Amino acid sequence: MQKRKIIFRDISWLSFNNRVLQEAADEAVPLRERIRFLGIFSNNLDEFFRVRVAALKRMIEFGKKSKMHLELTPDAIIEEIQEIVIEQQKEFERIWNEILRELKKERIYLVNETQLNKTQQIFILDYFNEEIRSNVIPLMIESIQNFPVLNDRSIYLACKLSKKDRSIPQKYALLSVPSRRLPRFIILPSKNADKQIILLEDIIRFCLPNIFSFFGYDTFSAHIIKVTRDAEIDFDNDISTSLIQKIEKGLKNRKKGKPVRFVFDKTIDPSLLTYLVRRLGLLQKDNLIPGGRIHNFVDFMNFPDSVFTKKSLRKKPFLHPVLKNVTSVTNIVLQKDVLLNFPYHSFDSIIDLLREAAIDPEVVSIKITCYRLADRSKVINALTNAVRNGKQVTAVLELRARFDEEANLEWKTELEENGVKVLLGVPNVKVHAKICLIKKRVNNRTIHYGFVSTGNLNEKTAKVYSDACLLTADRNIMADVNRIFNYLEQPKTRELLLKSCKTLLVSPVSMRRHLMQLVTREIKMARLKKPASIILKLNSLSDEMLIDKLYEAAKAGVEVKMVIRGIFCMLTENKKFKIPVQAISIVDEYLEHSRIMIFHNGGKERTFISSADWMVRNIDHRVEVACPIFEKDIQQEIKDIIQIQLKDNIKARILDNDLSNQYVNPRNTKKIRSQVETYNYLFRKSS
Repeated sequence: MQKRKIIFRDISWLSFNNRVLQEAADEAVPLRERIRFLGIFSNNLDEFFRVRVAALKRMIEFGKKSKMHLELTPDAIIEEIQEIVIEQQKEFERIWNEILRELKKERIYLVNETQLNKTQQIFILDYFNEEIRSNVIPLMIESIQNFPVLNDRSIYLACKLSKKDRSIPQKYALLSVPSRRLPRFIILPSKNADKQIILLEDIIRFCLPNIFSFFGYDTFSAHIIKVTRDAEIDFDNDISTSLIQKIEKGLKNRKKGKPVRFVFDKTIDPSLLTYLVRRLGLLQKDNLIPGGRIHNFVDFMNFPDSVFTKKSLRKKPFLHPVLKNVTSVTNIVLQKDVLLNFPYHSFDSIIDLLREAAIDPEVVSIKITCYRLADRSKVINALTNAVRNGKQVTAVLELRARFDEEANLEWKTELEENGVKVLLGVPNVKVHAKICLIKKRVNNRTIHYGFVSTGNLNEKTAKVYSDACLLTADRNIMADVNRIFNYLEQPKTRELLLKSCKTLLVSPVSMRRHLMQLVTREIKMARLKKPASIILKLNSLSDEMLIDKLYEAAKAGVEVKMVIRGIFCMLTENKKFKIPVQAISIVDEYLEHSRIMIFHNGGKERTFISSADWMVRNIDHRVEVACPIFEKDIQQEIKDIIQIQLKDNIKARILDNDLSNQYVNPRNTKKIRSQVETYNYLFRKSS
């Protein structure tokens, strides 16, 4: 049997999500955060089935017989996924029951419809009649010839209606739980210091007699079910159809995508379950996942804070030291490069830079890429105000940003109504680079400045995502940023403009070649018995060509160290590696999102920040940017932060060949939690 070369990416992803589950299980994590991690785990798993499992099922349908990584067919991969997910679901239920016990110690109770006192029953009935009744319409599914399409972001109560004396036949019904329109958590009137919470679906359960009484039934049971659907949007090759029309059509079709997972309360009536599976046209291989009473745990990311007596210990972001007490961010950036490290540094500096550009009479134009934006985006506000002040503003919106397509369509309308020129990316290539170019005219001289970032221009996620953003007026960097925007405005000139970039590494034209060259140089140095090292921080590493190059480097004696948050397909344990590869994953309070690359380069270190992971899609099928760092003090700061992360022995897990997610053992050394240490490191510099 041929020895495997890499770990299959989807199995690796499930290992990452298990690290999220580990955070929920960790008793040292504050209770509200443990609940939030359960919500994150649930949301991650939903997206995994909507995208990755859906893709595997498509491969089966399209008859692709070629074997995949690990010598497995798509059928075998799906079977392995189901086994892992069922085991994780059992662990999820165990953790949730443990958290419920811990909540009780704090006198916080999640009660159901059978545990209400008289006062609460009256409250519930009033709440149901005033808020819920008009939002709940039962579907008598046995009377419907074509079974209704179940929304994959909703949960449903599958109801069995019967009469004790059996005078009328039992019936089945479905009720959609309106958790998008109404709060999922309702705080009940409680005595003393108790805090009691009931879920929206349990209020509906309590009120089933009110909903179905006119049918003549007196006995009711209701269990939660949920369908997850294929979320991929197909783009046909009809050139007469605009991208916007394709997106709008795709969003409608997504709601009717094929089911890829069916989860249900394992205590559901067996006959009702059999009926639902049959009417939905599902088979056992369609990932039928039994679970507990509660589903759609994604809502638990918003579990009510008000019931907790202990306030959040999350520290507030602070201003970068060179931007404190200054009248103009722009003036500082024109003098020197500034690296912002979110969420430690405040995102307000980005907004201030754009706001200043919007009102600066010398600013002629602003060009910016937007992948994911906050709901009430201050970035958009700055851009529209710039137009009002006579600036030419160009925004590149990526309408194919998965699950943000609808929001970006709405932003397109708002921007265009306010006079912003909106570009919709490039055919067949997503624009994932995070760049901004501001043009000033000073004494008949053109000055370019702006930024290159690893993360989205989203002030909400900037509070919880770890990202790096370089504010710069470096002529070489800005010249390449200008070339990229010229390309985005005229995609037919791609080869001419993107290949002429001399400073930035740009996907899809030059990044792979440059990365291979950078690794090759380290290999040559190692073979000459000279110092050679590669330090990588990425979200994901799955590109086989680059992984093979890292294998070659490790065998040659290059010191390879990696911090990889999510997908990790490389096998790190190999007797042929001259220096053991160090690979860890950090899952903690903040989501590690920045991409950093440091190459020893014969003692003249080359340091990059990047929007691109080492995945085929990022390197070959997206517009991405890796930006070199030239300032020595910023290079050192990046290296210091990476070294702190590599020493983490509280939240770091070892990425071994078995995906065991073993924590790094602190042994007898000082305990280091890298996110806390990074905050302290940057805060000391700020002070």
